[in-house]
Amino acid sequence: QVQLVESGGGLVQAGDSLRLSCTASGRTFSSPAMGWFRQAPGKEREFVATISWSGGMTSYADSVRGRFTVSRDNARNTAYLQMNSLKPEDTAVYYCAARLDYSTTLYTRITDYPYWGQGTQVTVSS
Repeated sequence: QVQLVESGGGLVQAGDSLRLSCTASGRTFSSPAMGWFRQAPGKEREFVATISWSGGMTSYADSVRGRFTVSRDNARNTAYLQMNSLKPEDTAVYYCAARLDYSTTLYTRITDYPYWGQGTQVTVSS
């Protein structure tokens, strides 16, 4: 099993930046592929970004490409989501997810990930 804990959410103004962290514990002897998703009130959970186990491959949703950057520090079992130029429409609960996969495949579907964190709220005011 893998346990995930997100942190770093908060209330910011449009144009500000935030960095979310996701720390994994449990079965992390090999760093898993990680994904970030978000869910706004009244909307379905959607893909934001993903990073391969090595950190060498990343993918982003069109809505965040160029503003968000996903990275990881495997020595710390932690993945990060750097969010710049935040917009009110980025307001959501952000979740990290993990998949014990060590290929170069990038996973963007909710169903690809068996392990999820509890989520952290990001609110962007206009």
